[in-house]
This record gives sequence, C-alpha cells and structure tokens, in this order.
Amino acid sequence: MSKLAIVIVTWNVRDLALNALKSLFADIENSRLSAEVYVVDNASSDNTADAIAEQFPQVHLTASEENLGFGGGNNYALKQIGFGRANTNDLPDAVYLLNPDTITQVGATKALYDTLMADDKLGLVGAQLANADNSFQHGAFYFPGLRQLWVEFFPTPGRLINTTFNGRYPLTAYQQSEPFSVDFTLGATMMLKREVIQQTDMFDDDTFFMYCEEIDWAWRIRNAGWDIKCVPSAHVTHLVGQSTSQIRPQSLVNLWTSRLRLFKKHYPRWKLFLARKMVMLGIQRKIRQTYRDHHLDQDMRGQLIKAYQEILQLVLE
Repeated sequence: MSKLAIVIVTWNVRDLALNALKSLFADIENSRLSAEVYVVDNASSDNTADAIAEQFPQVHLTASEENLGFGGGNNYALKQIGFGRANTNDLPDAVYLLNPDTITQVGATKALYDTLMADDKLGLVGAQLANADNSFQHGAFYFPGLRQLWVEFFPTPGRLINTTFNGRYPLTAYQQSEPFSVDFTLGATMMLKREVIQQTDMFDDDTFFMYCEEIDWAWRIRNAGWDIKCVPSAHVTHLVGQSTSQIRPQSLVNLWTSRLRLFKKHYPRWKLFLARKMVMLGIQRKIRQTYRDHHLDQDMRGQLIKAYQEILQLVLE
C-alpha cells in the first residue's frame, strides 16, 4: 500500500476538479511520494466523473448515484482505502483530504507529509492557503465560540475581525517558517495520520451533511490528545466556496443546521443556551436587513428570507 492516500470529493465542479488533479499529480511526481488518489463524485450533473475517468485513468474513481455530502463522500473513500475493517495491515501511513477547488503549489504535499510524520504527537496538518489572486487566506482557526457569533451578526470594530477575537491566528504565525499549533484547519486541506483515523474514527456524517465536519473531527482529535498544526511552507490555492455558492439560500440552511448541531455536540449547557439566544437575535436581524436590501432582486430576497426563517425554526426547536 502507498504511504499516502489522497481523497477528493467532487460535486458539479468539473473544470476545477480537473485543474486540482493536474496540479496535484504534478506535485506528487515532483515530490516522488508514493501516493494513490481516490475521487468520489457526489452525483454531479456536469459529467465530472466522466471527465476525470478520461483524463486521469490512474485515479480510483467512484461515481455515486446520490449526493453523500462532504463527510459522507470522504468516509466512503476512507472505507475503500481500508479504514473500518478488521485487517489494518495494508493501510497507508497518512490520508490527505483535499478539496476539488484547490491548486497545489509545488512541494506542498511533501511538506505536509514530512511535517506530519516527523512528530509522534502530531495527528493532523493543513496547508497555508491563498486566494486566486495569491492574496492571503486564513487556513486555520480557533474552535468557534460566542465571540465569533457576535462578529457574525452584530456591529464589530474592523480591527477585531482578523484577530483571536474572531477565531483567527495572527498573520505573523503564517509568515514564520515553522509549523504552528492550531485548533483546527480548514477542510480544504487535511492530512491525518493513520493512527488518528483509527482512534477517532472518521467524519460524523450522521450528524453533519455539509459544513462543520472538519471542526467536529478536529475537536475529537484534540480531545484524544493529538496536536494539530498549520504548515506555512505548504502552499495551496483555495478557490473558496465554488461548490456551495451554487445554491446560496440552501447553503445558508445547511451551514446553520451544522453549526447548531456542532454547538449541541461540543458546548456545555450554559454556552449552548447563550449561543442559541445569539443566533436567534442575529437571524432576526438578518431578516430585517434582507427586507431592506434593495440591491437584491425580489426572487432572491424571498429565497433568502425563507432560508433565514427556516434557520430561525431550527434555533427554536
């Protein structure tokens, strides 16, 4: 079995996925890592699976007939690789979960792998991310708390947006050459040791269909005693939200469904109570703002208000 298994889950991002695979395979060849790539396509309607099969026949491709979600798709591949079976002799040393809306820069995959395997206490690493124009993008965060909820909904001084108050690590941490400890890395790039997956299981796809899966898993990894780090020397371009932006109102419902479930799973009772109150007030504020937003056409305004009202019902349940 290869030292590294790489998993990509796709949904209606054919051209992006092809570019992601092209840059990934170029990096693997350059690094001389022994790696196998697995792709699970979540019932795309844009012929993503056919295009990947034609251009990258070396990929272990699964064309699912249903949308398994982000966590479900990754879990499907992890089970293909061998996780969850009694016989664990042929598992890879590590698994790299990579988004299809990424472009791997030369050396990134090996930098992640070498960092992960060099430290016995390290269980998960993620890359330093950049936007399409090469501007900086946060790739690691503190676990979400009440202060982040405040920033989400209520007026906040601009100087606090990119600080620890809003769950961000300082830019100076990314500018150094050494990996630094974080609470969790963005799901766009997650490389995990074999032992971590065996100990903490996989994504909780029973609870989360889309969004927050990586936060939940990182929380469980942290609780199991493993360290998590961002690797500034591993550079990956992340074209944010190319899949989920296709259905904006439904994405809002999916996002807050997962966030509320995350709070319920990991917050103590007092914190969950306060979080629900803040979300309720914040969503009510969003509804009022949307009613007054004349930049939106009537149809989109109606869809967004309906989505916010659905979220409000979730909070009140």
